[in-house]
Amino acid sequence: MLGKIFKLLGLRSTACRLLMIAIVGQTMAWAAPASGLRIYNVPDIFKPHSGSAQMIYSLSLFMLEITGAIFVVVAGLWAYIIFRFHKKDDLSEPPQVYGSTQIELAWTVIPILIVVVLFLTTARILFAVQNRPAPPGSLHVAVVGHQFWWEFRYPKYGFVTANELHVPVSESALPVTTYLKLLSGDVDHSFWVPALFGKIDSIPDKVNSMWFNPDATGIYLGQCAQFCGTAHAQMLLRVYVQTPQEFAAWLKDQEKPAVQDAAAAQGRQVFESQACISCHTIRGTAAKGSYGPDLTHLMSRDTIGSGVMPNTTENLKRWIKDPQAIKPGCMMPAMQLSDQQIDQIADYLSTLK
Repeated sequence: MLGKIFKLLGLRSTACRLLMIAIVGQTMAWAAPASGLRIYNVPDIFKPHSGSAQMIYSLSLFMLEITGAIFVVVAGLWAYIIFRFHKKDDLSEPPQVYGSTQIELAWTVIPILIVVVLFLTTARILFAVQNRPAPPGSLHVAVVGHQFWWEFRYPKYGFVTANELHVPVSESALPVTTYLKLLSGDVDHSFWVPALFGKIDSIPDKVNSMWFNPDATGIYLGQCAQFCGTAHAQMLLRVYVQTPQEFAAWLKDQEKPAVQDAAAAQGRQVFESQACISCHTIRGTAAKGSYGPDLTHLMSRDTIGSGVMPNTTENLKRWIKDPQAIKPGCMMPAMQLSDQQIDQIADYLSTLK
C-alpha cells in the first residue's frame, strides 16, 4: 500500500520514504487507544481544559476581538473610499490635503491606546500564570527535555518515567494543581500541550515553571514546539489526566521495582551484557544509565520512541534492530544484535509492566 503511495507521489528517495513512514507511524501512535480515557487527538487552544489554558484562551479571544474590529474599520473605510470616490472618466488630479491635526492625532493616539490596553491585558495574564504560588497538596513534576524525548521526574515519589505524563484531574471537591519545573539536558526545547497550558521553554542551565489544573480526564496530546534537531517533529508527548483513584494506582505501580520474571531471565542477561545499561535505567538491575529513557515500567506506556509508534513486542523488536529506520536522527544507534538477541531482549522488556 505504501509502495503505491510513494509511486503516486513521486517519492523515490530513501529520505522521502523514511519521512512518509515516520508520518504514518506518528499518526498511528497519536491515535493509539488507551483504556478508559478519551483521547483529544487534535491539540486545540480553543478548547481549554485547565485554569492556565482558560486564561490564555480568554486573552486570545480579546486579542481577536480588538484586531478584528481594527480590520473591519480599516477594510470598511478602504472599500468605502474605493467605491465612493472612484471616477472612470475624470482623470484630473484630486485635491491634495497637506496636514490635518485631527487626522494625525487620531492615527497616533488611537493606536497608542490600543497597544497600551493589549500590553496591560497580556501582562496581567502573564503574571497571573507565572507568579501563582503552589497551594498545599500540589503535584510537583520535573520535566527534562532531551533529544528527542521527554523525561518526567516525580521527586516526592522517587521514580522517573518518560514521554507520558500522568496527573490527577482537579475536581471541585478535591482540587489539585500540577506544577511543572522545566529543564533541558542538551539544547532548547519547548513543552506545549495547547489544551492544558501555553508553551514553556526548557533551556540548558535555566529553570522555567508552569502550572495547570485539568478539569476533565483524558489523554491530551502535545509536542516540542522549538526546533531542536533532526527528529524534532517526532518529539511527541502525552498527558494522561486520571481520576484520583486511577492516579493513585498508577503511582503505586510506578514506585515498585522492575518485574523479575524468571521466564525472561535470559533476555535480561543479554540486555545487561550490552551497552544498553550505559544509557537506560531499570530499577533493581545493573542498568543505571541516564542518557536514555527509564525502562523500569516500559510496558505501562502506550507508545515508544516518544510517541512515534504503539508499544508492542513486535514494534520493540523493530526499534531495537534499527531505531534510525523508524525515527531518523534519534540518538539510539543500531546495536548490531542478532535476531535471537533482539527477540530475547524484546521479550524481557515486554515483562516490564
